[in-house]
Amino acid sequence: MGIRVDSESLRRQITFSNREDLLKGRYHQMILNDELPLTIGGEIGQSRICMILHEKFHIAEVQASLWTEEELLRLKENKINIL
Repeated sequence: MGIRVDSESLRRQITFSNREDLLKGRYHQMILNDELPLTIGGEIGQSRICMILHEKFHIAEVQASLWTEEELLRLKENKINIL
């Protein structure tokens, strides 16, 4: 579920994505200074946490994406509102 982000992996990811501007933020600074425990880096991990916190059934309720017609029909039949 997601990835673990420590100061070393954060620097690598930021450099790879050419987003050094993000390193100025308080949250990123806390990771860089090892002031936070290992954290979830994003993607499906954050969506699953949102599902748990909001007591949702399907990831489509917390994450916008493209879904097959079959999946959309199944969601509609089960009265699941998606993003």
